[in-house]
Amino acid sequence: MQTTRAAKNIDVHHHGQAAVTGVLLCNLGTPDAPTAPAVRRYLTEFLSDRRVVEIPRLVWLPILHGLILPLRSAKSAAKYATIWTDDGSPLKVWTARQAKRLQGWLGESGHRVLVDYAMRYASPSIASRLDAMQAAGATRILILSAYPQYSGTTTASLIDAVNAWSARQRSIPELRFVNRYHDDRGYLQALARRIGKYWQEHGRPDHFVMSFHGVPERTLQLGDPYHCECHKTARLLAQLLGLDDQQYTLTFQSRFGKAKWLEPYTEPTLVALAKAGKQRVDVVCPGFTSDCLETLEEIALEGRAAFLKAGGQRFHYIPCLNADDAWITALGEIAQRHLAGWPTQEAPDAQELKAQKERAVASGAKE
Repeated sequence: MQTTRAAKNIDVHHHGQAAVTGVLLCNLGTPDAPTAPAVRRYLTEFLSDRRVVEIPRLVWLPILHGLILPLRSAKSAAKYATIWTDDGSPLKVWTARQAKRLQGWLGESGHRVLVDYAMRYASPSIASRLDAMQAAGATRILILSAYPQYSGTTTASLIDAVNAWSARQRSIPELRFVNRYHDDRGYLQALARRIGKYWQEHGRPDHFVMSFHGVPERTLQLGDPYHCECHKTARLLAQLLGLDDQQYTLTFQSRFGKAKWLEPYTEPTLVALAKAGKQRVDVVCPGFTSDCLETLEEIALEGRAAFLKAGGQRFHYIPCLNADDAWITALGEIAQRHLAGWPTQEAPDAQELKAQKERAVASGAKE
């Protein structure tokens, strides 16, 4: 096995090839299809990550394989089916479009870089895309996280995957990581612009909810900055929108298991707002840069149903940034800052680049 891997790595390098800088946009992941087998494969990888579930393996793995996966796979597949598009998973579709538009933005800004995307779980895997970039001549790679707020369960896990790939390489490219941009002005302005435009078209709500993905409360006690960064994002976004503390609420969604998670919880908050007489509630999910199961199904469908059942009259979900122009500009500026000092404006010879891309395809790096 080591001989095969070593041979593969030697084949990737071609003496005299032009050096290329790469940007890899990394998101969480998604099943390949809205089916129970595909969801089970995805959940197995996701829930086996020690960063995601910190319960001792001897305790957790029997529960995962004996109880969670058999019961949850089909239920989750049915939920994915409600948001699946003709092009596939929304999260994968939007992340791919972001990467393509980011390539264009950086190119127009004078940067000759290779931009691709990858998923921490499922396909296209981080290892496969790093293999492809290296085969295309990348000697410097910027790992750009799709998570604005840092968390050990997401950002650190992404770094783990990159480091695991690096440990198998003979020639390791220079690597940089964008760990967070929760208080980046461009990111916040893109959110404010999107929300403001929505309110211009649909009017303002009685109350505004910013829902972030939840994590166990224990992570905060252990020093994870995620909770604080979510609150900073919410506070700064509220300021840009001109909202006072009484006009919005920060919540956390996607609880799992019986342990206490970060509070307040999203769905109970929506129910409480309806019972308090709030007729219209608008919800946005600032921690997600691409719409996905957690936004389109959990919030836009389940959250809506809970609010209306409790007596609310109108529920509006404001979509994620996705491929919004202002967001692509902000993403490009974030990447540009972290690329500083790398020779990204020196374009390699066009014929050599073409040959390198052909060699990358021929290398057969699989997802």
